[in-house]
Amino acid sequence: MRSTRELDLTKLNSATKYPSIPTYHALGERGALLLETVDFNGEPLIATEKVDGTNSRIILMPDGCYLIGSREELLHARGDLIHNPALGIVETLKPTADRIVEKVSTPADVITVVYLETYGGKTTAAAKQYTSQCEYGYRVFDVSRIAMEHLDASREAIAAWRENGGQPFLAEPELADLAASLELQLTPRIELREPLPTSISDTHMWLESMLPTTLVALDTDAGGSPEGLVVRTADRDRIAKIRFEDYQRHLKRAAGKK
Repeated sequence: MRSTRELDLTKLNSATKYPSIPTYHALGERGALLLETVDFNGEPLIATEKVDGTNSRIILMPDGCYLIGSREELLHARGDLIHNPALGIVETLKPTADRIVEKVSTPADVITVVYLETYGGKTTAAAKQYTSQCEYGYRVFDVSRIAMEHLDASREAIAAWRENGGQPFLAEPELADLAASLELQLTPRIELREPLPTSISDTHMWLESMLPTTLVALDTDAGGSPEGLVVRTADRDRIAKIRFEDYQRHLKRAAGKK
């Protein structure tokens, strides 16, 4: 078993970054929405609230070490005396990482990465929508299990592998089971009773009806405005985000042209 401290951490950071999620309606110039949509091929979909916070990760290593990272960089490793305080991520997630690191059992050559949205506090301008007391919260939205052998590739190859869907994510049943076993809360699931609309205006109205207020507010005096939804197939083969901001901006642009 390779020791975490002997690894190239730039490669580990790259291999465990969360890939970008496409918008349901494609984005055109200056953020305009196009009619083209992500094709889910009629498959049943899972919808989850998209929380407006900061993308975070807990990286659980085979040797019992863990690392905590933001979307772009590693901020802390188990046993370190110093950590990067950026956006309150380490302070928020360290107690959870300490608690779950011994509970995750994977083969000696596999890295388990828990992806979370850390929100509230001083994370983003939208923090006030979730808390009136500057409180921090977090929700798990994905888990990936990555073979250590991928770290033997070049940095360029790792980045290309990641951005082209190389990371293996847990399917919905496995994700739910793991979260329950670790006593972690997932992003809220939203029941879908009908297929997704395809027009821009219908999708906007549908989004407003499906998620009128956030389901993860940390106190009753929070603003309550949600960011949007993420929709995916159960095996996570196809995924897209549907954000209020994109449709509101599109409507303003359309109104300005009239």
